[in-house]
This record gives sequence, C-alpha cells and structure tokens, in this order.
Amino acid sequence: VQLQASGGGLVQAGGSLRLSCAASGRTFSGYTMAWFRQAPGKEREFMASLPWSGDRTYYADSVKGRFTISTDNAKNTVFLQMNGLKPEDTAVYYCAADPRIGFRTKNYEYEYWGQGTEVTVSS
Repeated sequence: VQLQASGGGLVQAGGSLRLSCAASGRTFSGYTMAWFRQAPGKEREFMASLPWSGDRTYYADSVKGRFTISTDNAKNTVFLQMNGLKPEDTAVYYCAADPRIGFRTKNYEYEYWGQGTEVTVSS
C-alpha cells in the first residue's frame, strides 16, 4: 500500500486548500481512510476519517464545519477540503489508511501512512 499526499502550501487566514491522497497497491474497499496533522512540537492529531465507501464521515471538533473529507473511488484518491483556515491549522498533514472499518482517532490504529504535505496559514 502506498499513500501519496499533496496539495499543501502557504495560504492566508480565511483561505482554502484541498489536500489529495493518492492511494495505490491494492483495492481499498473495506478500508478506513483518515487525515491527521502534526504541528511543530506537538503530537500528531486526528482530523477526519471515513470508510472507503464514503457513506459516513467523522471529524475532530476543531475542524468540524470547516474541513470536509471525501473519496473519489474511481481515482483511488481521498481529499480533505479545508475552508476558513486559521494560523493554528499550520501543520504537516498526513493521510492514513487501515484495513478495518470503524471510528479510530489514534495514530497507532492506522497501519499505512503517507509522507505528509505541509500547510502554512499566515495571519
């Protein structure tokens, strides 16, 4: 399994970015896909997740209403649309995958990880 995250960059507060995670190496039916982030000096934290079917979504309270996770099954890609960005959203964002369905927010609960894409939000 390979996960390739992209789409990070520098944006002003209030702006938007869309992160992409290209997944390859197998079929992902039955997998849970997620986005985490890690700010400098802080632990990696859960942002959002969904089953590959995309029929339900879960969000951290800090991003609920601003971020949207989705999948494009035909392209084997998971997205994280980020709106209303704040300076405290500055972090490296990672996509993750696990071959189990369920609501999981701990990084050790995910088996596969992408390399991360950096997001910087200026004030």
